[in-house]
Amino acid sequence: MTVSHDLSIISLITQASVLVQLVMAMLAGLSVMSWYWIFRKWFQIRAARSKTTEFERDFWSGGDLNALFQSASAARHHTGGMERIFESGYREYNKLRAKSHDHGATIDGARRAMRATFQREVDDLEAHLAFLASVGSVSPYIGLFGTVWGIMNAFRGLSNVGTATLTQVAPGIAEALVATAIGLFAAIPAVVAYNRFAHDIDRIGIRFESFMEEFSNILQRNLR
Repeated sequence: MTVSHDLSIISLITQASVLVQLVMAMLAGLSVMSWYWIFRKWFQIRAARSKTTEFERDFWSGGDLNALFQSASAARHHTGGMERIFESGYREYNKLRAKSHDHGATIDGARRAMRATFQREVDDLEAHLAFLASVGSVSPYIGLFGTVWGIMNAFRGLSNVGTATLTQVAPGIAEALVATAIGLFAAIPAVVAYNRFAHDIDRIGIRFESFMEEFSNILQRNLR
């Protein structure tokens, strides 16, 4: 008599033990959440890069700083990170210049204001990257736990069988290995996205820092 086993993915999931199914459900949930943040971060970083390029073009075109400041202040919540850095630095510069004749203190104050805004902008870009890193590092181990548990159940089920054949062992092992596959499916995109986004954010951060130094030099020249 030949025993027929359906080894399709759906049947392997539905026939798995409850614990393995819970592991699979957890991994599927982590995968959905990671893909959500992957797309959110991709759009956010793309917008940040585009707005940075746009502001750099406007700033270095030789326009009036006061006009740029008024434009940035009027639409602060819709501007890019570099524009908000400029706005906070120029605001502090104007405030301190009106109160003090100490040029060094004025420039230092503007730099501190820009540095604080810079940190907020970078923190906002890096938000939820730690989640992607966690999914990428933990998901394979969660899947491996489900696999080990499933294989243990498969062999435990053969304890009362006199002669174990491949036909009897294969379904249980296949069910268990699905957990590892789902774990890798959740982990690989998260790791790739994390590395890519971390690189992109570093590049944007370098552009922000370069702008702060160049703008500080411009403000220092204006005080002379």
